[in-house]
Amino acid sequence: MKAPDGAIGILGGTFDPVHRAHLALARAALEKLGLAQVRWIPAGCPWHRGTPAASSADRLAMVKAAIQEEPRFVLDECEAKSGAPGYSVVTLERLREELGPARPIVLLMGADAFLGLPRWHRWRELFELAHLAVATRPGFPLEALTSPLAEAFARRRLASADFSAPAGGIYPFELVAGTVSATEVREKIAAGASDAELLRLLTPPVLDYIRAHQLYRA
Repeated sequence: MKAPDGAIGILGGTFDPVHRAHLALARAALEKLGLAQVRWIPAGCPWHRGTPAASSADRLAMVKAAIQEEPRFVLDECEAKSGAPGYSVVTLERLREELGPARPIVLLMGADAFLGLPRWHRWRELFELAHLAVATRPGFPLEALTSPLAEAFARRRLASADFSAPAGGIYPFELVAGTVSATEVREKIAAGASDAELLRLLTPPVLDYIRAHQLYRA
């Protein structure tokens, strides 16, 4: 796929299902980080959790439905279709090869994921491939970081969303949005929650897809 000029944001996840908090993060990244595009990359076989409840095809379809109205959102199907473990460093290696050495790449994540970064596969190599943009929210203060992540954060923290270099920085930005978890969504659907309740967590196209394909039922 042809990428526009400017920094490319990367949002990976299981998206089982994709919900409003995912969209809030991606929209905030566009607005606050000056990104040219956000690529959504559903995982095939996540290394850090069990098999997704929905198939790869269903998760791809739900993300496609969720992002269809924003032209700067793009669906990347490679990981989900391959079924390979979703290591971020491997994904970034693929994208770096595609986009070239000079294009700024920005890996988007929540503060909770960032706090667990030292447990990620080859985590130090992430900085050679991309910047990290960390969405902060109450309950996950970055000031509480411990070694070795604290040292990396202190050394690489960016004072502004300046992604002129291809990679290497860490930039925290505030995300004011409600907390939603995919587990919560699946549990509510299995328990027979009403459409009105679920629409607080999901967009109408995603809920329509879930209902039509009878996903997450008990």
